[in-house]
Amino acid sequence: MPNKVIVSCAVTGAIHTPTMSPYLPLTPEQIINEAVSAAEAGAAILHLHARDPADGRPTADSRVFMEFLPQIKERTDAIINITSGGSTRMTLEERLAPPLAAQPEMASLNMGSMNFSIHPAARRIKNWIHAWEKAYVEDTEDSIFRNTFKDIARILMELGEGCGTRFEFECYDVGHLYNLAHFVDDGLVKPPFLIQSIFGILGGIGPDPENVALMRQTANRLFGKDYHWSVLGAGRHQMPLATFGAIMGANVRVGLEDSLYISRGELAKSNADQVRKIRAILSELSVELATPAEARAMLSLKGADAVAF
Repeated sequence: MPNKVIVSCAVTGAIHTPTMSPYLPLTPEQIINEAVSAAEAGAAILHLHARDPADGRPTADSRVFMEFLPQIKERTDAIINITSGGSTRMTLEERLAPPLAAQPEMASLNMGSMNFSIHPAARRIKNWIHAWEKAYVEDTEDSIFRNTFKDIARILMELGEGCGTRFEFECYDVGHLYNLAHFVDDGLVKPPFLIQSIFGILGGIGPDPENVALMRQTANRLFGKDYHWSVLGAGRHQMPLATFGAIMGANVRVGLEDSLYISRGELAKSNADQVRKIRAILSELSVELATPAEARAMLSLKGADAVAF
C-alpha cells in the first residue's frame, strides 16, 4: 500500500438529475461551495462538470464553466480537472469547448465507446421536477457514448499536446486499458499517467472485487510502473470498492457524480461528507492523503499558474 493516496472528488457530473437528490449542486455558486468544501475535507483533485443554472441540465457552455472555475482556483489549491466527456448527448466539439477554453491542469478522457445507461433509474421515480429529466434518463437505453480512436487522438493532440493538459484516463472495461496501451505505444500518452478504473456502470465492467483485481493485474501487465491507479465504484458500490481498491494500493474517487448516497438509504448532504468518510476509512488503513502539491508532483502536472482561468 502507498503512503499517500490521492482522493479525487467528482462534484456534480452529468449522470444524476435534480429530482434524484436535493443536494446535487447545480448553480455555479453551489458548485463553488461544494468544490471548496470537498477540497477542505481532503480532496486533492476536483473533477468538474457544469449545469444549466435554470434547470440543472448538463451544459457544455464555456461561459458557465467560467462562472465557477476562477473562484474555485482562488479559494483552494486543489487540482481542477475538467470533463472532456460532458454527457452522452453532447458532440465532441461541445465536449471539447470548455477544456480548450480553460486549458486546465487535468481533464478526464474516456477510453472507448460504450453503452452507458442509467435508464433503470427512471422506473423508480414518479414525479420529476423538470420536464427534461425523464426523457434524459430513459433515452440512455438507446444511446452510445461515443469515444472512437480518432476522437481520443484528437483530444490527446488538441488538449494534451496543445494545452499541456494531462488526463484522468477513464477506463470502464478491460478493453479500455488496451485502448490506452495503443496510445502509449503511439507516443501520444507519456508517463506518469492516472488510470481511473470505473466499476458498476450499466454497460461497463461489473462492481465485483474480482474485476477490480483483474483491472489492476491487466494495467500492471500493460504499463508496469508508468501509471497511478485509481478506483471508482458507481452508486452503492462507491465506498466498498474504494476501500477494496485502497487496500490494493489504489487512489480513490468519490463525489455526487458517482453516488448520491453516504450510506444505505441515506443521501449524502454534500460532496465533503463523502470525502470525509473515505478519509476516515483510509486513516483506519494507516494511509495518508496526498496534498494537492504532492498529487501535482506524482502526476507531473503543469501547475495552477499555467491554466487559462
